[in-house]
Amino acid sequence: MPVKDLSLIALAGAVGTLARLGLAGWAQKLGGQRFPWGTLAVNLVGCLLFGLVFTLAAERALISPRWRVILLGGFMGAFTTFSSFGHETAMLLRQEQWAIAVANITAQNVLGLAAVYLGMAIGRSL
Repeated sequence: MPVKDLSLIALAGAVGTLARLGLAGWAQKLGGQRFPWGTLAVNLVGCLLFGLVFTLAAERALISPRWRVILLGGFMGAFTTFSSFGHETAMLLRQEQWAIAVANITAQNVLGLAAVYLGMAIGRSL
């Protein structure tokens, strides 16, 4: 991949990170501290944007393959990876791969939570 494209991906990632922090902070402040509104807002907006960009690139050819990688890999990769999970699961459902979709949902959530607890346990033991 050309250095220019890698630089654009990195720049898009930086913008995605700042956008995540801004949106999450705003939503959390607006919604209060009892529920993780910031994370929910980021994940929902991320899924919406991922679906939009993917469709405009892959199905409508309105975004070039180069910019698809920059936007989805750079911006969205830094904004939220939950959007990738949402897209991959949606594609499995679209292909009627019901068992694999349910396995993906279950594995991502159950193993994700288990990994958080394992990381916390490791951190406490150090």
